[in-house]
Parts: sequence; structure tokens; C-alpha cells
Amino acid sequence: MDKYQTVLQFLMNQKATIGYSFMALLTLGGERVFSMVTFQCPCNHDQNFPYGATFLLGPAAVLLTLGLFFSSRFWRLYTGCCLNPMKLCPRGNCFGCLRVFLSIFTEACVAPLMWLSVALLNGTFYECAVSGLNENVVVNLFCKNKTLTCREELARVPCERSKLSTEERMELLLMFRAQSQILGWCIIMIGALAGLLGTCYKNCRSQVSYLQLTFWKRYMEKERERFDAFAVDYATKLAERNLQSFFENKDPTTFPFPNHRAWEEISEYYTFTKSEQYYSTLQRYVEKADRDFTPEKRPVLDLEHGLEMA
Repeated sequence: MDKYQTVLQFLMNQKATIGYSFMALLTLGGERVFSMVTFQCPCNHDQNFPYGATFLLGPAAVLLTLGLFFSSRFWRLYTGCCLNPMKLCPRGNCFGCLRVFLSIFTEACVAPLMWLSVALLNGTFYECAVSGLNENVVVNLFCKNKTLTCREELARVPCERSKLSTEERMELLLMFRAQSQILGWCIIMIGALAGLLGTCYKNCRSQVSYLQLTFWKRYMEKERERFDAFAVDYATKLAERNLQSFFENKDPTTFPFPNHRAWEEISEYYTFTKSEQYYSTLQRYVEKADRDFTPEKRPVLDLEHGLEMA
């Protein structure tokens, strides 16, 4: 049993690394499927670049959108800000809000950067896109000291319909692929270096020690887990109370429930600092000296602005 606990604890401690590794495998598999099943370079000057660029950048844009869409941190920061813009700058800390959004955006960029890196290392999309460029700089780069046929047939190089000799075509393909792989490795190196520098800067500017920061992260994980459990429990009790009142045709029993202001306060985005000895907005709220213990008269949503739920 102790061995299983050790393995489980190791997996929990390395869940971020495991998650990124799994994401990388999915990205690699997705890129191979796109390349082998759906991608067919048109091999003409007018369509090569938009077609190749769409396959190269389109999935990255979709992954970025999905990364933001499934980010609970993003929705916690954004929800309600159209009706109350000050939610983006709680207590006037707009710089802190910008820093948080940058952190959220950076996390959402991990999957798109993985896609771009894998796609560029393979080179299929890049060689199709670049071969369709009619810019003199690009054409002169690949067809320097070559015949006029090279310029005319450059867009057909990714296909086997080119009139160039096999040696010339393979030479151009290798040049395309080499450039693509160089760009891919540049993205990987820049991303890794930016991540290291960002982490170093964040830890260097931290107002608390490394161990206390680690404890805070563990606390936040446990608070989220317990919040989900409490939410399910109380939602079940409230549903049972409402259904019992409906089917038994009688007034509902009193149900203790946090008021609207309490929900607003614990939903604020919080950054741990030594100036406030709290580990979350929830702890800051429950330990307030002037805390309002008045419960909601009725546990309902405020429909003042037409909020609807299906």
C-alpha cells in the first residue's frame, strides 16, 4: 500500500509535466493525421501560400481559442466585467489584472506553440506555403544561380508534377525542409528560454519564500477540490428541498445560503502577498471582522440583467 501511495504522490506532483507530455503526443498525432489524410498541396502560385499557411496557422488559432475557452482562470477574471468593469481591476490593481491575463494567455499559448513546432519540424505545410510566394527575395533565395525553369516550377516542387530534374527538385525540397525545421527549433528554444526567464523573474519578485509559495499552491488545489465537493453537496440538498416543496405542495424550509455579495467577494482573482495573511479570497472573506452573516432570503440567481440558464 505504501508503494502505491508513493507512486500516486509522484504522479500528483508531476501532473503538470505529464499533462504537457500528453498534450505533445496529441499534437504530434494530430499533425501526422493532417499531413497524411487531409493535406494536399495544390501546387500553383495562387493557392500554395494561403493553403499551406491555413494548415500551419489555422489549428494553432483553434488551439489558442480552446485554451482560453476551457481556462477557468480566464472566465473567473472575465465573468461580469461588461456590467461591472471594475471587476477587472479589483481594489484598483489594474497592473495585477494585466499580469494575470498575461499569465492566462501564456498558458493558452502552450498548445499552439507545440502545434507550430511539430508542424515546422515536419516541414510539409511550410514547403507548400513558401513555394507559392512570388516575392523576389524568396524566389532569389531558392533559385539563385539556377535556370529560369526553377522560378516557373517553384510552386510545383512539393508535388511530383515539377518539370525540374529529380536532383534539382530534391535540393529545393531539402532547402524548404531545412528552413522549416530551423524555424521549428527556434520556436522551441525561444519558448523554453522565455518560460525559464519568466519563472525566474516571477520567483525573484515573490514576496514570500519558496516553501510558503509551495504551501499556497497546495492549499489552492485542496480548496478547489473541497469547494467542488461542497458545491455538489449543497446543490443536492437545495434540489431535494425544492423538489420536496413542489411535490408535497408546501412552503420550502429555510435554507442557509451565502448572499450575492459573498459570492462576488470570493470570486475575485487573488494573488498571495505577505501584506495580507490569507491564502485565498475565500479565507479573506471568512476571516473578515466586519463579515456580513446575513444569508440570502431566497437562494436564487439575480435575474436583473436577464441571465438565463438552459
